[in-house]
Amino acid sequence: MEYQYPIDYNWSTEEIVDVVKFFEAVEKAYETGIDRDEIMKIYRRFKEIVPSMAEEKTVCGEFEEVSGYSSYRTIKKAKEASEGARIKMD
Repeated sequence: MEYQYPIDYNWSTEEIVDVVKFFEAVEKAYETGIDRDEIMKIYRRFKEIVPSMAEEKTVCGEFEEVSGYSSYRTIKKAKEASEGARIKMD
């Protein structure tokens, strides 16, 4: 990647690692595909760190701006998929 992940320096090191894991999972959904259950587990942890919708929109918007990958569309597709499905973004 030739870009930096959006992070909040008020987050702990563990929280930063978990937010980066979420963005890596979104990248994986676009590049190779990811299991629905795996990305939903990672997303639930992300929401513990970024509980507010406004903050989520800001952070995910920054990520989409630099990467071209939509966290929103990825999670929407994962929520609509059945358990055990594989998520592959176009």
